[in-house]
Amino acid sequence: MIKIIDGGVTAAKGFKAAGVYSGIRKGGNKSDMALIVSDVPGNAAAVYTKNKVKAAHIAVTRRHLADGIAQAVLCNSGNANTCTPDGEEIAEKATQIAAAELGIKSEDILPAATGVIGVPLPIEPFEKAMPELVSSLSEDGSKDAAFAILTTDTYIKEYAVQFEAGGKICTLGGIAKGSGMIHINMGTMLSFISTDCAISKEMVSKALHDVIIDTYNQVSVDGDTSTNDTVVVIANGMAGNPEITEAGADYDEFFQALKIVSTELSKMIAGDGEGCTKLLEAHVTGAPDKDVARLVSKSIICSSLFKAAVFASDANWGRILCAIGYTDADFDASNIDVSVKSEAGEVQVCKASASIPFDDDFATEILSKKAVTVEVDLHDGTEEAYAWGCDLTYDYVKINGSYRS
Repeated sequence: MIKIIDGGVTAAKGFKAAGVYSGIRKGGNKSDMALIVSDVPGNAAAVYTKNKVKAAHIAVTRRHLADGIAQAVLCNSGNANTCTPDGEEIAEKATQIAAAELGIKSEDILPAATGVIGVPLPIEPFEKAMPELVSSLSEDGSKDAAFAILTTDTYIKEYAVQFEAGGKICTLGGIAKGSGMIHINMGTMLSFISTDCAISKEMVSKALHDVIIDTYNQVSVDGDTSTNDTVVVIANGMAGNPEITEAGADYDEFFQALKIVSTELSKMIAGDGEGCTKLLEAHVTGAPDKDVARLVSKSIICSSLFKAAVFASDANWGRILCAIGYTDADFDASNIDVSVKSEAGEVQVCKASASIPFDDDFATEILSKKAVTVEVDLHDGTEEAYAWGCDLTYDYVKINGSYRS
């Protein structure tokens, strides 16, 4: 049985984290550098953005993870370290500075960054802040690290669970950031996950790649795929369970724990979209295959017209059918049922791809809540999928019109 617990990325045994202000961000009113460290090296895996233009840290992290081993993550906010002439050099130097302070190998430190693209990232903030950052490392430091990696986010994002493997209690937790430039396809979406479960390099990589498809990749705020998207998992084995090396009951428990944490972090990212007022979830059932279900659900939450209607609490269900209809997938669109629901209740707005009478005032009440779900049944199979997004508001334009200032 999987149990929700507190602690985020430091909930698992042997992990510490910290966040401090280094001088990268303007103003000095928010921490901008985070460090997550395991007491021992662990088996690790990562997934990155599919954008052809990638942040410099991705190239460095790929090299450092070539052996499947990592011990720490170093992340700055306020500067994406993307499209800069010396980006990789800076990322490498930053890990070397951290390694010297920590007394570990620089190759076991994975760099990450988020913020403005195309602005050179100086090395001086890393040199200045590293002693304080390392000395601040704490088993209670998850929130500090989670806060330090935020950009336009309005709240920290952390989640943790416990599960059993091989007769031992294992813990898995993580933090994430993401608010704008979010159209994840593996936005500036970052997620760092730690676990004390003993699991092989091959199996932790398999689990992450399989989880991504139905969690982070099903999130969209604005349709822009970031240059910096990165998800990292480090498993240090300190729970003491027999190492998971193949499929079976223990792997299934690990996978479910990873999926729960990844799903909750994905929903937090979607619900904190720039300027948004509501979390929008699309649940598609009755699809002919899993890919169709994923594509249709994501098409719905990506529709700017429907997102604007949700902002206004307008049950303009025709926009849902329109978004379903232009999905690049093969399915029968002649018998689609649609309902909208929230904590206020549920109402069906479309049956067999056609209009039906419904209480428009009740639908408006449903859509006025902070979390809104669109239920779609394609009646064309047995597969299902979820996707998460948010409403589209006036403030989205305001935030992005002044992002650099």
